[in-house]
Amino acid sequence: MATPINTSSGSFDALYRDSARDLYAYVRTLLCDDAAAEDVTALAFERAYRRRASFDAGRGSQRGWLFGIARNAALDELRRRKRAAPLVGELPDEHAPAPDEEADLAVRRTTVRAALANLSPRDRELVALKFHGGLTNAELAAVLGTSESNAGTRVHRAVAKLREACNAPA
Repeated sequence: MATPINTSSGSFDALYRDSARDLYAYVRTLLCDDAAAEDVTALAFERAYRRRASFDAGRGSQRGWLFGIARNAALDELRRRKRAAPLVGELPDEHAPAPDEEADLAVRRTTVRAALANLSPRDRELVALKFHGGLTNAELAAVLGTSESNAGTRVHRAVAKLREACNAPA
């Protein structure tokens, strides 16, 4: 049975405050376009608000449900564009590095971007959901429509591939 999100107590507002930044980062990673990511993030929250009565706590967390809505909205945008977007993009740095760390950070960032670009789209999405979205394995499972153990295994394998690609000689 669906357990609606209680908007009178500010539950939806709290969901927005707790998830907006992570949701934007996830969508931005999928679309590689700041403006489109803002639009899709807003659309995801709009859809979630309209469908809040259909939320079922027995099927997962509000956050996982919201990321599922955002994923579908982002995939709709990609289909609309009729092209596959790489899941590598520029995200704003929250803390600027010290000048002596700048070169090392640039090399590491380039290495990770290249490694991400070489992952399959499915593995890139897993990495984005887990690390940009900050989802738990249970939330990943709900978004992807799989079991929690399968989601954890898939993330582990994707991270292992990413690590291997980062450590491979250039």
